[in-house]
Amino acid sequence: MNETETIPEVTAKSSSKTVRLLKLFLKIIISGLCLWYVSTKINLNELKQTINSASLSSLAVVLVIFLVSKIFAVKRFDIYLRAINIRLTEWENIKLFWLGMFYNLFLPGSISGDAYKVILLKRTFNSSYKKTMSTVLLDRFSGLLALGVLLAVYGLFVLENNTYIIILLIAATAVIIITYFITRKFFPYFSGIFLSTFFWGLLVQLLMVLCIEMIVRALGIETNSAQYVFIFLIAAVAGVLPFTIGGGLGIRELVFLEGAKYFGLDQHIAVAVSLLFYLITLVASLPGIIFAYKNPLQRYK
Repeated sequence: MNETETIPEVTAKSSSKTVRLLKLFLKIIISGLCLWYVSTKINLNELKQTINSASLSSLAVVLVIFLVSKIFAVKRFDIYLRAINIRLTEWENIKLFWLGMFYNLFLPGSISGDAYKVILLKRTFNSSYKKTMSTVLLDRFSGLLALGVLLAVYGLFVLENNTYIIILLIAATAVIIITYFITRKFFPYFSGIFLSTFFWGLLVQLLMVLCIEMIVRALGIETNSAQYVFIFLIAAVAGVLPFTIGGGLGIRELVFLEGAKYFGLDQHIAVAVSLLFYLITLVASLPGIIFAYKNPLQRYK
């Protein structure tokens, strides 16, 4: 035991570590159960054949579009940083963002990418914990707002139940209004950038939609792409919830499976779309490992 540490402090650290391990264990269990359930509802050989049939050239285009979307996401994050007087170069911002993506997907038992960015920014610039935390959280939430808007828009075209459509439209409008007033009330330093960050968030999600459209076409499907996009948007919202590993692994595939059932789509294709998108995300996140060993904000030390 460190001489400067008291027994309660050591106990608290041990308890905290135990809680983190339990959370990781539960996430693995939930992801595993979701994937197991999906595997019992489809033919795995057929799923493999479906994935293997995908056009590699089309998937390469999807990867490029995905990376461009992250550049737009970096631009959105930079707007938030400048609002609290933190100014990074574009390349530094990209490196930090890349590292966050890597941590979120490949190190589920470690600190999350978002939390790491908060700690690194606070230590590097000695900024307020509240401001750095709110920067990261609102950056993530602006993406969710854009998802909600696109869900409502696509719901108009794919849903036949008017009640569902009305609920989506009301919910999307209400969340935007509520978020705006909460931002003005508790984070006034961000109120002037609400529209600009929402705009960039919408661009990011529109490129995600394009990725799904391209994946569907890579599998040779020329119809019902709007339904696949709608399912993806729901899965993206579900994937944000901190209940699974790898940025929603398992829950996303479950949503695609059940969504395909609801719309009468081929469930193998739906799950294949989900897994291919996940693989694209993995490939795009891999370069972040470089910055796990090389501090992206090293020049400020």
